[in-house]
Amino acid sequence: MTEFLAVDGGTIAYEVTGAGPLVVLAHGMGDSRESYRFVVPQLVAAGYRVANVDLRGAGESSAVWPSYSRTDIAGDLLAVVRHLGGPAVLVGQSISGGAVTVAAAQAPDLVEGIVQIAPFTRKQAIKLGDLRVKSYRTGMTRLLLMAMLGSVKWWHKYLDMAFPNRKPADWSAQLQRNAAMLAEPGRMKALQKMGQTPATDAGAQLGNVRCPVLVVEGSLDPDWASPRAEGEAIVAELPAGLGELEVIEGAGHYPHTQYPDETVAVLLPFLKAYARA
Repeated sequence: MTEFLAVDGGTIAYEVTGAGPLVVLAHGMGDSRESYRFVVPQLVAAGYRVANVDLRGAGESSAVWPSYSRTDIAGDLLAVVRHLGGPAVLVGQSISGGAVTVAAAQAPDLVEGIVQIAPFTRKQAIKLGDLRVKSYRTGMTRLLLMAMLGSVKWWHKYLDMAFPNRKPADWSAQLQRNAAMLAEPGRMKALQKMGQTPATDAGAQLGNVRCPVLVVEGSLDPDWASPRAEGEAIVAELPAGLGELEVIEGAGHYPHTQYPDETVAVLLPFLKAYARA
């Protein structure tokens, strides 16, 4: 059942399932909490209370906001934790990987640990050598066309690359749900604006994180020429000993949707170690 939380600037939608230590899930831009549809039941079965959140601008949350930065999203997630009664482990994918980093640095009393899945947490710089990697070059081109044209077609062309090797069994339904969401007033504009927000705010907070961090990368993520190198760079910018990296072979930018069992397999040991009631 969808619940709603009023925050400054709009309303955040979320759904709570299960009982136990609190785990808050946050998806990437242009998506919705459906992104975690295969993960939530497994976490609930493992004994966790899971709050699956629609980001500002997405899903059933308000579409139009003054801004869509990682710091803004962090504030929304912390509001959900406070409302539900924390502390919590925060799991964020893509832009939300950066957001949970900000949240951990800003409210260490509310955040026991963070998981960054395929995260945009550091300032991105395109290197000439990176453009030699075809998947990276093509993925960035499709994202750029989506951003310039406000095009669902080009967004879905990007998603086709971001789910390499295999698609979820409900892939056609996923694309239909996504297209319907982005057709709602303000949703595509929110996606475009979110894509324009730099990760500098999250990168600046990496050194201020004090809780354990798990970074999960897909080995075939087209958003980086080398996903493993990006994950290693994030861990290196954290205080020594806090971060660990897991790479899911064959996965793209959405390992939690594409390879949910493998993703849960790396999540559960982290949650067992750091999530508490």
